[in-house]
Amino acid sequence: MKQYLVSGMSCAACQARVEKAVLKVPGVESCAVSLLTNSMGVEGTAKPEEIMRAVKAAGYEAKEKADSGARSTACQGEDILEDTETPALKRRLVCSLGFLIVLMYISMGHSMAGLPLPEGLAGNPGTQGLLQLLLTTAVMIINRKFFVSGAKSILNKAPNMDALVSLGAASAYGYSTWELFVILDLMNKGLSKQAMMTLHGLYFESGAMILTLITVGKMLEARSKGKTTDALKSLMKLTPDTAAVEIDGEERRIPVGELNIGDIFLVRPGENIPIDGTVIEGVTGVDESTLTGESIPVDKGEGSRVYAGTTNCNGFIRCRAICRGEDTTLSKIIQMVSEAAATKAPIAKIADKVSGVFVPAVIAIGVVTGVIWLLLGKDIGYALGRAISVLVISCPCSLGLATPVAIMVASGKGARNGILFKTSAVMERTGRTTIAVLDKTGTITQGKPEVTDILPGKGTTAEELMETAYSLEIKSEHPLANAIIAKAEELSLSAFPVSEFEALTGHGLFAKAGEDRILGGSMDFLESRIPEAKAFRQEADRLSEEGKTPLVFSKGNAVLGIIGVADTLKEDSTKAIAELKNMGIRVVMLTGDNKRTASAIGAKAGVDEVIAGVLPEGKEKAVRKLKEEGVVAMVGDGINDAPALTSADIGIAIGAGADVAVDAAQVVLMKNSLLDVPAAIRLSRGALRNIHQNLFWAFFYNCLGIPLAAGAFVKLLGWQLNPMFAAAAMSLSSFCVVTNALRLNLLNIYDPGKDFRIRNKNNKSEEKEIVNMEKTIIIEGMMCGHCEAHAKKALEAIDGVEEAIASHTAGNAVVTLSKEVSDAELRSAVEGEGYKVIEIR
Repeated sequence: MKQYLVSGMSCAACQARVEKAVLKVPGVESCAVSLLTNSMGVEGTAKPEEIMRAVKAAGYEAKEKADSGARSTACQGEDILEDTETPALKRRLVCSLGFLIVLMYISMGHSMAGLPLPEGLAGNPGTQGLLQLLLTTAVMIINRKFFVSGAKSILNKAPNMDALVSLGAASAYGYSTWELFVILDLMNKGLSKQAMMTLHGLYFESGAMILTLITVGKMLEARSKGKTTDALKSLMKLTPDTAAVEIDGEERRIPVGELNIGDIFLVRPGENIPIDGTVIEGVTGVDESTLTGESIPVDKGEGSRVYAGTTNCNGFIRCRAICRGEDTTLSKIIQMVSEAAATKAPIAKIADKVSGVFVPAVIAIGVVTGVIWLLLGKDIGYALGRAISVLVISCPCSLGLATPVAIMVASGKGARNGILFKTSAVMERTGRTTIAVLDKTGTITQGKPEVTDILPGKGTTAEELMETAYSLEIKSEHPLANAIIAKAEELSLSAFPVSEFEALTGHGLFAKAGEDRILGGSMDFLESRIPEAKAFRQEADRLSEEGKTPLVFSKGNAVLGIIGVADTLKEDSTKAIAELKNMGIRVVMLTGDNKRTASAIGAKAGVDEVIAGVLPEGKEKAVRKLKEEGVVAMVGDGINDAPALTSADIGIAIGAGADVAVDAAQVVLMKNSLLDVPAAIRLSRGALRNIHQNLFWAFFYNCLGIPLAAGAFVKLLGWQLNPMFAAAAMSLSSFCVVTNALRLNLLNIYDPGKDFRIRNKNNKSEEKEIVNMEKTIIIEGMMCGHCEAHAKKALEAIDGVEEAIASHTAGNAVVTLSKEVSDAELRSAVEGEGYKVIEIR
């Protein structure tokens, strides 16, 4: 998406006009304009020059956002988000108030409150009128921006809010000027009494008050809008301006933007890290809360990764830069939050459609209002007052700001807590999740096997069992071996030398220690070589039912015992899953593990459903099937999760995950905590709730305000609205919308106390288990396409096999099952056709 800065927009009608103009450019696929940040995101093949030309033709200005290094990018971003509007509006307001106070004193203070006027003014309506004209003219010149912007929009046949304000003020000014000539004529004729009565019908103070009150509203709105981007601005300020680098053995200070890959930079305690890098010397703790929201410092040593914008707490470190400024994790976060704000949420489309026709409709209503009151016999001053009230009370801004301000505040809130939404649409969709699909390894579990049980046999000590296992497994590269090695090192055990090491087919290891044969592996492997191992079968089955992998070890002809290894649950997994279920979300665990292990872990974690025995392609199919039942959020961290993340309605990469997973996901969780999943859903629901409130207020305000201003309730209730009060109401409407959005900063996204259950007709309260959706059969002996056809036909003849795909080149057959089918039945079918089954997984 190409980003542009757009200037000259003042309301939602301007935003709609720019979008409409850019979408007409050939090659533009999509366009999203943000009134909040005065930015525009465009996708497609159209040239930037053509896009900027289209914006200019619509009456606005556009320029490209330039790309540069980390600090310069941040500086540019700070410049873009810097609140230059509030100070300018404040100056305009102060000057306008100076003239308005004098004008109000002359026009209303004397006649209504009996306040004294200087001699020569009190009894001279002509002089009073001329003075009011001059003071109002001064206020109009100070606020000329309304008239310039309004005139441009009318000339471009796309009237905006400024057109409404300028038409209202100009109508009051024009009518009052005409009446002033009438007063002067009456004075010339000596009719001072009639002239004084006509003076009370002037609307100079209304025109000046309208402009001043709208300026007050604009200032409050600009100030509040500035606060909505506070989170993004704070991220941009994290990167230091300069970095200490080593050049030819000397330390020098250079701008961060000049750092290149491979440069050696130095970071002292208390300093912010300038760029992503790897520690090559030193030990320290780094506060990464700016990226992850986690306040506890992370220990760093040689080989550890450090990130730009994080704070070095206590040690001196030398690091090597591994990327340029624009590619740092912090820069990507800033870019992600900015692009999310630049995109359009589907819920905003209603407001956009209304905004596109709102101003012309209001002008038409204003004209009709004036004509109707004239036809009803009212004088021109009364009719004009009602028409002006209609023009100035109408507020398209509140409609245009209802969605983007809430999205920007929520995006900033998420970024501060390490939760990143890539688009506004995905933020909206996340809150509507009805099914959460969680990958097991690395998401629900630690993703790192650990020794959980050491069960020595009779006459063997735990130390002897672990020492033997350590000596054998230290030669292996299997992940389970790493768990045993880590445990042995934790217990400070020593490995004795072994020879003739061999990894044997059938899940086992063999080696010799002197004359003794050492074996280690699965229960089946040990039983096939040492019959006495059967005595340990019951214990091994118990461990398997608990979701653990039992590894049996022997020395000589004696079975030493069993070591249980498992990928343990993360500390917060059970709590996170309980919170998701409490929200009314059905939780499904997806894994390639076998039925027994997956079921045990699923039961411990408390998920509603387990889908086991699936390969990466199978995960994608499972997600696609679940999408038929509701809105699916897929949570994963690995490369093998990428297809499922892409297929899901919402793909969530946890713990920053693998690069492929992050690219495939639409929501990125920087921390490796499953609690961030319900937090992201809470944040999305909070933003949606806030948007609904804003849209309700914007529509309600206009639906009630316009008839009130037109005088629809005069006969019924006696209500009528002075143009000055109409202007005050308009000024506050946008301010209320923006202030309401800022309440999202108070939302505690980790508090489950206020969670509500969504209605989900497909939610299943009872636990359901779908096991072994897919099995892969390793087959020896298939030589050609005919062999594949024979194997396929034999497998698909089995009840419960939906589909079988055999491949002689891969040497396997992948079967999709609709119900549980035993391995023995599958093996029998294949071997009945004359092929050998090596393994079923």
